[in-house]
Amino acid sequence: MEAHDKAVAAVASRVRHFFGKKQPFRIYHGSTNSTRASQRRRDNTVDTSSLNRVLDVDVSKNTALVEPNVPMDALVAATLKAGLVPLVVMEFPGITVGGGFSGTSGESSSFRYGAFDTTINWIEIVLPNGEVTKASRTTNEKTDLFWGAASAFGTLGVITLLEVQLREAKPYVRLTYSLYGDAARANASIREEIAKEPVDYVDGIMFSKDCTVVCSGRLTDRLPEGTKPQRFTRSRDPWFYIHVRRLQKRLRSGPSTEVTEFIPLVDYLFRYDRGGFWVAMYSFRYFITPFNRVTRFILDPLMHTRTMYRALHQSGLSDNYLVQDVGIPHDKVSEFIDWLHNTLHIYPLWLCPLRFVRDTPNARHGLHSDFADLDPQSEAGWLMNFGIWGPGSFNRREFVQQNRLLELKVQELGGKKWLYAHAYYTEAEFWAHYDRGSYDALRAKYGAGWLQSVYDKVKVDTEAEERELRKWVPWLLALFWSIWPLKGIYGVLMALLGGDYLLKTADQVQMLKEE
Repeated sequence: MEAHDKAVAAVASRVRHFFGKKQPFRIYHGSTNSTRASQRRRDNTVDTSSLNRVLDVDVSKNTALVEPNVPMDALVAATLKAGLVPLVVMEFPGITVGGGFSGTSGESSSFRYGAFDTTINWIEIVLPNGEVTKASRTTNEKTDLFWGAASAFGTLGVITLLEVQLREAKPYVRLTYSLYGDAARANASIREEIAKEPVDYVDGIMFSKDCTVVCSGRLTDRLPEGTKPQRFTRSRDPWFYIHVRRLQKRLRSGPSTEVTEFIPLVDYLFRYDRGGFWVAMYSFRYFITPFNRVTRFILDPLMHTRTMYRALHQSGLSDNYLVQDVGIPHDKVSEFIDWLHNTLHIYPLWLCPLRFVRDTPNARHGLHSDFADLDPQSEAGWLMNFGIWGPGSFNRREFVQQNRLLELKVQELGGKKWLYAHAYYTEAEFWAHYDRGSYDALRAKYGAGWLQSVYDKVKVDTEAEERELRKWVPWLLALFWSIWPLKGIYGVLMALLGGDYLLKTADQVQMLKEE
């Protein structure tokens, strides 16, 4: 804890520096799984990248004491040594504990445990004035701050430590794949699965409107005799998405209605890392590269999500591909599927049932305060997460309109959009969707009014983009980068050089200006 306390003291000192000038700052974590472009510079940053250790795993309490920049794969590796695993593990190994807490992350166990933030017992946080304090999920120790900080993207303070809940781990996941030709039936099947007590993990892949595979998993101690485990993390293994696609073809043509496999736990938890679900498939199309077993094997080092995110940021191609997650009430799922099919026609889609209730006392705080009003026993507390990831229009105005239509439809259906991705709401639309009253009250109480708001942090300023493009130099640059395949090549090169290459260059330019 001595090293931790020293690092936190440095963070607090830096926050006090900005507090004295009332200068909003950015938090540098060392990596990101957001699709938003970084606006970090040397002169506006609180660097928390050194807070990246698992400090303790307590077997008696089933908890881990974790700094915010610990990625999921490091957390799982540490807890498995003690025979434990987090209740919710995000599917990309590079997603951090702090990112999961601040950004409403969920996964295939969230139908039982809720979003990742509901599996945290307490946080240590540096307030906007530099004071270091604790906030708890269930006690009266700043519970309002705890729930306000969840999903606030660092706009209430800087989180420096979290206590994560754990459960007993087992070596394998017994995963059953079931095929459904009707979206309504697939949705009903998912609801049936999450009602079964022994089920630990549930999600699905919708390959088309009339083809969905539901995956239902149970932790298990051993392999049946004569059974080989199915792996997904090695370069010679199939991408999980491709493996499921092959199984659905087999199920369509054969007499069996389901297939069961046994998957090592770590391979299951990070099954979508290689290929980034299926998003990496589009890079093969972009570079006109054959998409087959051989090319996937050769290019495997580039096909992991950490590298893919760096390439996405550096290339700017996130401005042309929809990468959105939205939660839809169960009774509106069929209507939303029809709308997606007719409006965007993007497949595959990821389906993941999420339990979004806060069944703890005094939880009605922050952006998602309405979750505290939901009955844990009713269907109102469940949302179906849709992962909508695919190519959009390469015309910027049309691309923005596609995202706007998606946001408005989700709002119309009473759903939620997760804010790790591009947000195109007007300010009025955004605050009609989230609880501004509770959020602003917390900002006032804890002195965070001088920091950027969540809206300011996540919005895409399309008006500023339009103004910039009216200037001839940005216009020429935009024209240059529109030439295929310059963006993609540049993104790959920068990803290979390292995610911070451009940022370091920008810092050097800033230093020269100051000198």
